[in-house]
Amino acid sequence: MPGSVLNNSGAEPPADDVLAASIPKVRSTGLWPPCPVNRMPRRRRNQICIAIIALGLANYLVYTLTYAALGGDAHNGQREIRQLDDGTREVVYKVRGHFIRSPSGHERVISRGAWIYSYVHSISLPLTSGAMIISMLLLARPHILATMRGGWISGRTLVTVFGTIVVLITGGAAILFTWSFISELRVAHC
Repeated sequence: MPGSVLNNSGAEPPADDVLAASIPKVRSTGLWPPCPVNRMPRRRRNQICIAIIALGLANYLVYTLTYAALGGDAHNGQREIRQLDDGTREVVYKVRGHFIRSPSGHERVISRGAWIYSYVHSISLPLTSGAMIISMLLLARPHILATMRGGWISGRTLVTVFGTIVVLITGGAAILFTWSFISELRVAHC
C-alpha cells in the first residue's frame, strides 16, 4: 500500500505499533503538548506533593482542635438577629457541634470574629482534602500506570477520571460552603 510502513516480514504492522513508534518522534519535534506533571523533576514533584499532604493534615488537625475548643463550627451553627427592648437589633453568632456535648448537638454563642474564622476554616477543609487526594494520586501515578497496562481501562484514564471527580466534588463543596457563608453574612447585615 502506498504510504504504509512495512515491518521486516513485509507485512503491514498493526496500527498500535505505528502509533507507538511515532509518539517519540512527535514529542521530540515539540508538537506534543507536555504533561504538566511530567515537566517537573520527579524528586521536586514528590517533595511538593508530600508538603501538600502535610499541610492538609495540619489544616485538618487545626480544624479538629478548633471544633473541639469552640464546641462546633459555624457552618453547622447559625446566626440570629434579636430585637432588643430599646428597639435596636443585635446579631448573635452560634456554633453547633454534633455529638461533641450531647447526641443531638449543642449550640454555643461566640464572637463574630470566631464565627467568621470557623466558617472560613470550614470552607478550606474540602479544598485541602482535595489537594491531599490529588497529591496522593500523583505520588501513586507511576505505579497505577505500570500495573494497569493492557486492561479494559488504562492507568492514565483512571488517574484522569479519578482526579477530575475529586476536583469537581471538592470544588463543588467549597463553592456551596462559600455561597452559604456569603448569604449568611448578607442576612446578618440586613
